[in-house]
Amino acid sequence: MTLLAAYVLLFVAVGVGFIFVHLVAGKLIRPSKPGAEKGTIYECGEPTIGSAWIQFDLRFYVVALLFVVFDVEVAFFFPWAEVFGKANAIANTPKPTDADSYHAYADKILDLAPVRTDSKQAADIEKDEEKAAESPLRGHQRYEALQKLTPEDAAGKGPELLPDAAFEENRQAAFQLAWMALVEVLVFFGVLLVGFAYLWRRGDLAWVRSVTEAKDAILPPPPAPTSSRHRGRVPALH
Repeated sequence: MTLLAAYVLLFVAVGVGFIFVHLVAGKLIRPSKPGAEKGTIYECGEPTIGSAWIQFDLRFYVVALLFVVFDVEVAFFFPWAEVFGKANAIANTPKPTDADSYHAYADKILDLAPVRTDSKQAADIEKDEEKAAESPLRGHQRYEALQKLTPEDAAGKGPELLPDAAFEENRQAAFQLAWMALVEVLVFFGVLLVGFAYLWRRGDLAWVRSVTEAKDAILPPPPAPTSSRHRGRVPALH
């Protein structure tokens, strides 16, 4: 069983247990007073009061649509968070010393950079063949060999397969990738905040708006009151 499958099973077990415990607790604690009104179907809504042929407030749809838009955009944070977590784990991993640590390190590397099967990989292999004399195992072959490393060969072949230069190069690359993912997610979140502030400034998120202000913006201002000294006096004719 893979680690992801174990996490999924654990999440499902915790969710089902959480719901089951609360249902049983509610069944034992809450009072049971059945009645005709409680037995009616509630899925269709409550009985209407007055005429149902009225214009529904469209602001509900506007606010609900904006919530759905921003809620869906948050889902795009997960790819960046996944890359940031894996790269940060590689950057903070100490130098392997035994077979188990070599296996764990190789798993992290291959999980972050899986094997490609496209033409780009074939071109990289051809370029790597030119440097085969310097390092016989390069790229994914190095970490696939580390995954198969036995405890007896860890002390001898381990440093040969993963020299200090390659380990430090992986650490620096993981640091850069982690910072890049963090900066990108912050920029994306900043764009969302700018859009949210624009909608807030326009008043699209205001659920209750002042009707008096809307009327004052349409109707002309009332005339200024006249002084009581001149009220009712007829101007003199010359």
